Amino acid sequence: MADPLSIFLTAFSPMNVGLAFLGVLAGTVIGALPGLSATMAIAVLVPFTFVMDPASGLIMLGAIYTGAIYGGAFAAILVNTPGTPSAIATTFDGFPMAKRGDGDLAVTLATIASVVGGLVGALLLMTLSPKLATLALAFQSTEYFWLAILGLTLIATLSQGNVVKGMIGGMFGLFLSMIGVAVIGGDVRFTGGFPSMLGGIDIVAALIGLYCIPVLINMVASPGQHLEPAPARGFRLFEALGIALRDWVNLLRSSLIGTLVGILPGAGGSIASLISYAEARRASSRAEHFGKGEPAGLLSTESANNATVGGGFIPTLVLGIPGTPPDAVIMGALMVQGIRTGPALFQSGDGTVYIFMLGLLIATLLMLPTGLVVGRYAFRFIANVPKAMLVPLIAYMTIVGSFAIHSNPHDVLVMVVMGLVGWVAARGGYGASPIVLGLVLGQIAEQGFMRAWMIGGARGDFMGQLLLNRPISWGIVALIAVTLCLPLLRRKRMAEVTATAVQTQAGARADMPGLTGAVVFLFLGLWILLQARTLSTMAAAFPLAVGGAMILLSALQILRSWRGGGVVGLEAGDDDATGRGLVLALTMLGWALIFPHLGMFTTSLIACAILTVTGLFERPGFARMMTYGTGVLVMVSAFYLLMVRVLNIPMPIGILP
Repeated sequence: MADPLSIFLTAFSPMNVGLAFLGVLAGTVIGALPGLSATMAIAVLVPFTFVMDPASGLIMLGAIYTGAIYGGAFAAILVNTPGTPSAIATTFDGFPMAKRGDGDLAVTLATIASVVGGLVGALLLMTLSPKLATLALAFQSTEYFWLAILGLTLIATLSQGNVVKGMIGGMFGLFLSMIGVAVIGGDVRFTGGFPSMLGGIDIVAALIGLYCIPVLINMVASPGQHLEPAPARGFRLFEALGIALRDWVNLLRSSLIGTLVGILPGAGGSIASLISYAEARRASSRAEHFGKGEPAGLLSTESANNATVGGGFIPTLVLGIPGTPPDAVIMGALMVQGIRTGPALFQSGDGTVYIFMLGLLIATLLMLPTGLVVGRYAFRFIANVPKAMLVPLIAYMTIVGSFAIHSNPHDVLVMVVMGLVGWVAARGGYGASPIVLGLVLGQIAEQGFMRAWMIGGARGDFMGQLLLNRPISWGIVALIAVTLCLPLLRRKRMAEVTATAVQTQAGARADMPGLTGAVVFLFLGLWILLQARTLSTMAAAFPLAVGGAMILLSALQILRSWRGGGVVGLEAGDDDATGRGLVLALTMLGWALIFPHLGMFTTSLIACAILTVTGLFERPGFARMMTYGTGVLVMVSAFYLLMVRVLNIPMPIGILP
């Protein structure tokens, strides 16, 4: 093994520290832009690392990964759009804090939590990697199925007001994940005869649409500020440090949960952040404030999803099993450099892997100054820029970001359609988060379910394989039961204080939006069952289970809504749709349909000009209109050049540029 002093000096050399800083900065910016993922950034920069020293190149890649996971919090807090799937839970309390004028405090809290979580994950990676890797081997297909179901039940119970609506949203997300070619069996399912749907629905495109389009529609539907304007108050670092120190148990617990979940290949930060958020809410004396801008909720999610970075490298380095796509790209870079991952890696005399681990620590520490500076100016910009400029900026980022995923115009159309579906669903209290998580966890759940079904079928004991014969499964199922029962116990405990008043108000009339949505989902469940009859046995098993569950939950919700139960959930919007919202929706849809034929640059200029006018609530003067027009031109040109020249993403030319 290499000398520890030489490893330390190499990792902290000015060159490597500088590369770590550049990596964190680039990753933070990329993670904050919807559609630009850590995987894309790492894949683009991998060839440049081949001419670097192996340790320096790997430190830069690890820093980009770390920064991108953290950067997802910016969009989640300021625009209510998770930059990455792991930042879904960050929207629960981050965006409400920003709306009331505490966006600067929310960004600083997210930065501190990300640093703490990243440090815990990196330290456990350096000290306990071989021992913790055995935990990943103990999880088999059955455990992954129940882990996915646990994630869905957590998000459902966090949908304040109605657990059933949250579960229906999760089932809808599972249905979306089944569109395309079956994971097991190879049948074509639920494509409606469209060849473009054979590849299924891209998760990132759906995530951008489900979160961003409803925000844009609500922004133009009312003349109020997007975020409560706040005076310049600096970084609010000491205030945030005081909150974090008082809640240190939550920070440490969430970081450990994030690391342990990150060890499981494929689990990811979305499950880790939800488990941590649910646990923080359970243990808090302010549980009723969660989802309304509670700092403890933000601390739990951000510490957990950043701890998964170090946790994810444990199976990658020790077992050679990458847990996430960025892990797989970095493992490929290791192999190109002649470093073979596996059990013998830590016994080899080469110290590159330890320099890489120490580089993750350096990158995590550099997130603090980088995040504070970027976050301060990002909040001030979002809070103070007029809607006439903010609406086209966010819309353009969603279009370009969703196209950049696979350079496929179909992803842009999927993003817009899913956004409109999400906005309509939110009117009835069916929030976006359960739908997104169902889509994210769908493949994990189906693969685990089908493998347990095949093994159990061969043994003649499917339920035994799925539940009874796996002790780890017992624990996860018990957590699911507790998760579903807690809201009922909490409601009973608070009945005399709040629930009675809510039920009295809601009982006066039926929940018609929720009832309408439940009827639609009921018919969707019936359609799934009918379509499943045309599939092979292997491809039909999971759709039959999802369709049956959707029918039962929808029937229950119909009864609840008719009786006046089923309060509109946390994520249902408060602003009524207006003509402006309709103009925005039609503009986005036309944008997605036309740009492959007319050209991205020209179509974007036209669409952004329309959205600028849509965001105006007063008659501007000539000088202001010229300012807005110049801003649109500069914005469209800058992002277009970034995609084409820097990220080498070919844009559609069409009839015009």
